[in-house]
Amino acid sequence: MKHMTLQNIARAVSGQLFLPDNYIEEGKVAQGVVIDNRKVEKDFIFVPIKGARVDGHTFIPDAFEKGAMAVLCDHDLGKTTGPYIVVKETQQALKDLAAFYREQMDAYVIGIVGSVGKTSTKEMVASVLSRHFSLWKTQGNFNNEIGLPLTLFGVKEEHQVAVVEMGISDFGEMDRLGNMAKPDMVIMTNIGLCHLENLIDRDGVLKAKTEVFAHMPKDGVIVLNGDDDKLQMADTLGRERHFFGLSNQEYSATDIVSQLTGVQAKLIGPKWESSVRIPIPGQHNVYNALAAMVAAEHLGMSREEILSGIEHAATIDGRNNFIQKNGITVIDDCYNANPVSMRASLEVLSHASGRTIAVLGDMGELGAEEASLHYQVGEAVAEFGIDVLFTAGELSKEMIRAVEAADCTTEVYGFDTKEEMIPQLKALVKEGDTILVKASHFMDFPKVVEALTE
Repeated sequence: MKHMTLQNIARAVSGQLFLPDNYIEEGKVAQGVVIDNRKVEKDFIFVPIKGARVDGHTFIPDAFEKGAMAVLCDHDLGKTTGPYIVVKETQQALKDLAAFYREQMDAYVIGIVGSVGKTSTKEMVASVLSRHFSLWKTQGNFNNEIGLPLTLFGVKEEHQVAVVEMGISDFGEMDRLGNMAKPDMVIMTNIGLCHLENLIDRDGVLKAKTEVFAHMPKDGVIVLNGDDDKLQMADTLGRERHFFGLSNQEYSATDIVSQLTGVQAKLIGPKWESSVRIPIPGQHNVYNALAAMVAAEHLGMSREEILSGIEHAATIDGRNNFIQKNGITVIDDCYNANPVSMRASLEVLSHASGRTIAVLGDMGELGAEEASLHYQVGEAVAEFGIDVLFTAGELSKEMIRAVEAADCTTEVYGFDTKEEMIPQLKALVKEGDTILVKASHFMDFPKVVEALTE
């Protein structure tokens, strides 16, 4: 990790460095930064975080035993077996250190921002760019004020490109994330109805998301979904920008054919156009492919490389992950949910050849309009002709009300909890069914997937 010496780290975090007696620094450079003592390796920096239940400072002795080069802490430790740096608050120090480390990087950093589809866009962009570059990407959902620093610390000298997710739920957060990541390029997927408890409406979401632009270099590039009415009007602070979408944008797509196992489309850009098969279902993945196309072209990749990356893209667990077991197909999309992603997943389900079953749960952080937004999901269930709807949760009862009001043929089953729902769901499922499982993370719907596939 370039320039990550004890002296530089102490300066970066505005901390006071303490060395054990007779300690010889010997120009050591940190080999990694972690907040989990179980992940400490030789010459790593351990940053203990105080959580609601556990104070990471408890594990400082264990970190030294495992060979930590130093630890950050919020109080004087007295005599120790290794160096430590006292800071005012360790979580802020983690962010300050990440900002310092970002400045040492040679890698080109691409920030993925938006209300919906950040992870799938990140995976598509990474799949394409990895055809040409040594690449690092956000692992799992490490995209917040603790996750992003850990993502940045994963970037090594051999990496030419880093694709990082940047997720927020309130004003000011993107400003802090942007200060750490300082992205050379930002890809913004959309401005949707998410985290409305804090951001109020889509104008608030736009304001919060675009805080990142101020932290980009003057020659930075901003890639925007031109089909999103809010992003069409976004102030990009004079930076180069490109639009993608399905409505006659600079980068666009036609001849879209959706199937349960993927999407066929013709991609059209300023330099070339070509048909491609995207091996992930859902029209939203055409948007992801276009975003990747913009990024790759800007970085000088060939058409052949771009198409190969798109054709080899894959999903991750909990995100449109197809599981075929016990004679049924389960679409595991239960990592999280909001109105836009619910609709996209229902569109995917509608392309199944057998009976379609949507197993849906409550969506969180939707503010004052939460009831009507759940009702709209129910309207989408009816619109896409889904055969059976199972719901769990109080707000999800609005979905059932919408389906019943639509006077369609969808069968509906509503439950207060997933524990009540699962036995009835398993009893109804039969061979040949395709079942979508989706809800916000707090509903713990992976247990529904486990029950269906055990």
